[in-house]
Amino acid sequence: MTSSDVAEATITVDFEDLLGVDGRRYSASTFKNKPILALIFTGNACPTAKAWDGELTRLQRMFDHFGLQIVMVNPNNSYLSPEDTYDRMVARAETGGFNFPYLKDEGAVLARRLGAQVTPQVFVFDAVGTLSYTGRIADSRRPEAAVRYDLKEAVEELASGLDVTVPSTDPFGCALVL
Repeated sequence: MTSSDVAEATITVDFEDLLGVDGRRYSASTFKNKPILALIFTGNACPTAKAWDGELTRLQRMFDHFGLQIVMVNPNNSYLSPEDTYDRMVARAETGGFNFPYLKDEGAVLARRLGAQVTPQVFVFDAVGTLSYTGRIADSRRPEAAVRYDLKEAVEELASGLDVTVPSTDPFGCALVL
């Protein structure tokens, strides 16, 4: 998706019955009262995605009172990528102290619908369902080396009632295993 695509896109986040690592089932309607929804596609075997776990937990805590809801989504085929089984997702969430839902997208239905291609890849929606930002978390594979925190900047702008200045960046990481 290009910057102009994001600027013109209104994508309703529509998904049903995704299993979370907490054993609950989640749908888009679960998050309907959240004015900022950040869907982050991830994979358990991707070092780039895993490197950001702590930062995403901090970001959720930092912007929770502004209505941010981070939702990590694993669309990878666990038959082709054994690290991406549900049990290993549960272990990652526990080890990482996730304070947000971590969902299994069986069949990669949501990932395909949004056009996700790598992990981590971010899709941020505002309160009316407009895709406001898509791309990378930051400009580095490792948080300690990042200079520009694209996801955080997008969330800050939305929390302040502003349009996102940079609505799209090129994501990088590991290819989805579908």
